[in-house]
Amino acid sequence: MRLPVIPLLLALLSIQPAGAQAPSPDLAAFRALFKELVETNTAQSTGSCSLAAQRMAAHLKAAGYQGRDLTMFSVPEYPKDGGLVAVLPGSDKTAKAMLLLAHLDVVEAKRADWQQDPFTLTEQDGKFVGRGTTDDKTQVAIWVDSLVRFRHEGYRPRRTIKMALTCGEEGGRFNGAKWLSENRRTLIDAAFALNEGGFITLDAQGRPTTLVLEAGEKTYQDIQLDVTNPGGHSSRPVKDNAIYHLAHALDKLQAYDFPIQLVDANRAYFSGMAGQMARTGQAELAAAITAMLVDPADLAAVATVAGHDPTWNATLRTTCVATLLEAGHAANALPQHASANVNCRMFPGDTAEAVLAQLGRVIDDPLVHLTALALGGPVAKASPLTEAVVGPVRSLASEMWPGIDILPILQPYATDGRFLTAAGIPTYGIDASLVDRNLNNMHGLNEFAGVQSLYRDREFLYRLIKAYADAPG
Repeated sequence: MRLPVIPLLLALLSIQPAGAQAPSPDLAAFRALFKELVETNTAQSTGSCSLAAQRMAAHLKAAGYQGRDLTMFSVPEYPKDGGLVAVLPGSDKTAKAMLLLAHLDVVEAKRADWQQDPFTLTEQDGKFVGRGTTDDKTQVAIWVDSLVRFRHEGYRPRRTIKMALTCGEEGGRFNGAKWLSENRRTLIDAAFALNEGGFITLDAQGRPTTLVLEAGEKTYQDIQLDVTNPGGHSSRPVKDNAIYHLAHALDKLQAYDFPIQLVDANRAYFSGMAGQMARTGQAELAAAITAMLVDPADLAAVATVAGHDPTWNATLRTTCVATLLEAGHAANALPQHASANVNCRMFPGDTAEAVLAQLGRVIDDPLVHLTALALGGPVAKASPLTEAVVGPVRSLASEMWPGIDILPILQPYATDGRFLTAAGIPTYGIDASLVDRNLNNMHGLNEFAGVQSLYRDREFLYRLIKAYADAPG
């Protein structure tokens, strides 16, 4: 989901933000934990989430957590795809727990493609480089480290703190969050959960401007396009060609945009961005955002806003894009079959049936057969952004990064939060890692996290957990 890294980012990552606490004395231990985690290969093809979970459990045991506080889980069919649930009991038995969710697994990474071993943590130019340094081992390490620090301090929260480290978020055989929500619901039961999906974005000069909170996400849906044909000898070409039918269908798909939809999350985000654009001298863009919010049918304004950034476009509408192609059976034969996978990210409230029907109308070719493939999980639900959720984030972020905007966002991708929301646990993507316009090469080559950014994020989330855990209500 890759432009060059913003040059000023590295300089900014070395600057201590106003109001931030000095790094804790145990920072070296945290770095060692993070290194161990990144260097534990958890890619599906060659790695083991279960090993990573065992290593994280060892850190918790060393800090004083007992067997009753730690639950390792897996299923016999997939012994390497296991995870860990840990519990720090609260003092108020009437207060419902909070849950910290993060995934141990990472996207595949080929050593031949990277500048260094993706499963060796490398520190260079103010960055930690390695697979998972942004997605999602940063959050795993911070959750485990925070629980360790709480135990060392003798801290007892008012509200019980639970942590679930799972496997399968990046796809694959066994999804731990899904399994826990369906089979061990009481083990992870909570009033709300904190998850990935939030971060601090930078402007064109590399300055931190916005901390986004994920208030909702889209639903992943693959749709297959198939065209069949009797075929024949390639020396006798005809216009009725399976590849041509499919190509024309994909041309129409490329030209089509689903209508935009405005809900609380993306309306609040763009309202904030309109002010930010106005303050930074981008008056034309600010005016277009304002016009779009007033009248979503203003096509010129929508085109300006959606064309400014692919992420902005994706947060406004359902999107469908061709991702895989397969056609033909021989170089000297007319194709008997042509197919394409179209990956859709459905806006909250949209259904596979409605999207499938709309694509059928857009393609308008009875020879192109459309099939909605099985969903990878439940339809995503938005979680309510109450003051009890937003207030602690606003207070702490404003202290650590004075003047920063705090904005909700509808993320265009899916996380394991969809399994929790489906199980009745409101889930929020809250994080304070600095990311560049390419999301720090997440899922790509040479994924990285800023060293100082990681350390600040550690302090932010550590303090935020306490704020939530001790809050009344």
